[in-house]
Parts: sequence; structure tokens; C-alpha cells
Amino acid sequence: MTARQGGVSQGAYQGCNLGLHVGDDPHAVSANRERVARFIGARPVWLDQVHGPDVLRVRAVAAAPSGDMAPGCAPQADGALSTEPGVVCAVMVADCLPLLLAAPDGRGVAALHAGWRG
Repeated sequence: MTARQGGVSQGAYQGCNLGLHVGDDPHAVSANRERVARFIGARPVWLDQVHGPDVLRVRAVAAAPSGDMAPGCAPQADGALSTEPGVVCAVMVADCLPLLLAAPDGRGVAALHAGWRG
């Protein structure tokens, strides 16, 4: 989980805003996402969440460049899952719930956005 402290966004989005979909400066969001990636040592897979049923299976190759995607370029899905080591599945929530899942044997993880339609 992240908090608003420690980011570069200004004004109404002051702090560590990670959402490209809210009207914040895309360069500030990209810088905030890069800070998160450096802190955790890997690049999260950011989604264009649309309150739908789709879950994206993520591979390590697809995860690498996602930190600086322009609005509308991220894959549309409300969940990400991976069975590959080093892949960071992420979802953003406000008034919805995040579901974070892990296989007991460590073979996979998933992050799901449980929105009001789901």
C-alpha cells in the first residue's frame, strides 16, 4: 500500500498521486510511479481500471515499461495476476476494495479491484 506522502504532485493531487486518470500532470504521475518502483525494487503493472470483469495475466517482459505510460495506453482490466517471479501486480482504489491474493505455495499472485459493479 502507498500513501500520499513523498511524491511530487502539486495542488489537489499534492503528494504521491499514482493515477493518470484523475487529471494530474502526467509527468508528476510518472515521477511518482518511478519513486514507487525504486522503493520496492520492481516496476508495478499499472492498469486502466474500468470497473469491469477482466483480469490481465502479466509476464515479466510486459511489466518493465509500464511506469511511464500515457493515459489510455495501459491495458484495460480490473485485476492482474502473474506466476512469474519479480512481477508486481497493482490496483488503485478509492472507495472500492483491493483484493490481494497469493498462492500458498508461492506459485502466483494477483491484485484485484473489487469495484461497485463487481
